[in-house]
Amino acid sequence: MENFLEKAKASSAIIATLDGKTKSRVLRTMAEALEREMEKILAANVLDMQAAEENGLSSALKDRLYLDEKRVKAMAESLRQIAALREPVGRVLEGWRNEADLRIEKVSVPIGVIGVIYESRPNVTADVGALCFKSGNVAILKGGKEAEHSNRAIAKVLQGVLEAEGLPREIISLLPDSSREGVAYLIKQDRYVDLIVPRGGETLIRYVSENATVPVVKHDKGLCHTYIHAEADPDMAAAIAINAKCDRPGVCNAMETLLVDCEIAPEILPRLYDLFKEAGTQLRADEGALEFIEAALASEEDWDTEYLANILAVRVVDGIEEAIAHIRRYGSGHSEAIVTENYSAAERFLDEVDAACVYVNASTRFTDGGAFGFGAEVGISTNKLHARGPMGIDELTTYKYKIYGKGQIR
Repeated sequence: MENFLEKAKASSAIIATLDGKTKSRVLRTMAEALEREMEKILAANVLDMQAAEENGLSSALKDRLYLDEKRVKAMAESLRQIAALREPVGRVLEGWRNEADLRIEKVSVPIGVIGVIYESRPNVTADVGALCFKSGNVAILKGGKEAEHSNRAIAKVLQGVLEAEGLPREIISLLPDSSREGVAYLIKQDRYVDLIVPRGGETLIRYVSENATVPVVKHDKGLCHTYIHAEADPDMAAAIAINAKCDRPGVCNAMETLLVDCEIAPEILPRLYDLFKEAGTQLRADEGALEFIEAALASEEDWDTEYLANILAVRVVDGIEEAIAHIRRYGSGHSEAIVTENYSAAERFLDEVDAACVYVNASTRFTDGGAFGFGAEVGISTNKLHARGPMGIDELTTYKYKIYGKGQIR
């Protein structure tokens, strides 16, 4: 492991100085290679899906794990989008002259070596590898055991392109020791690793946060809310609520709790009940909501649960103040939404709700690097430092000060 990390650190000096045109060209070549090697990637994914069936993985996890031709092509397209993004390294963020006539420039630079720990989704291997490459960083990837064959196949394709370009394969590589002990070792190697990004379940996030000596940017749980305000358009509210919960229930930007204003509840809740019933959603409701729909009585635990399944908690609230108070208490700082035609209510919600992404009249499902125009994301940070929300190439850079003098001394 130490030998591997030494090579990764040494590789960071090479990738950091690659020019933008070269990086973009290599990424386009990687996209072509993924499509060319699609059969091998899909064959590897079949092995992972078979193991998922044998091990009784949930339908949500199997959906994350599954690859088909469409998803591999989407992976390749993400790499092309990342390649087309503006060069994030070497940008002069600010510049000025001080009293001593020193010319000072604040310039964007890569972070260095980034370790990303994730579960289930094999597309993360390509997405994160590409984002790190574009931003001049080395990516050390530790995917979940359930996606082992798929991740290896994808990494092999990307590394093949690196080697063909005369670049070290360690620039995008899987962690050699993927055991718990391997992860425990990685997150303490601040001599070689500059940042750790854990994205997965609460247990993983807590373990990494509590044990790492390397700086951590958490991709924490997505306990997302949608609040239907008293002055919401009913058609819009219904469409947004169904999309936020039912489009892909097993992802972190899916809605987990629906808050409905008591003024609109008699009108909107029966309608939503029929739509959710048609979508197979299990509802858990408070006593206020149970006046209008049939559902299991929600417990205190339901308000604090990221289901990652087609289950929804529903609560009737007495106005926007109570809705915001509920979100403050139970929200995870990921994504929150209000549906309203009232401008003042919308602005109050935007200003007072503390989350990485706050929406007016749109589904929380848009919290995604691709949807934001980043090509993909390394994770969706619920930190406030140094990155927040979808982490794209700009969030994978830091900065240094370049100071130009003419013999000045102090």
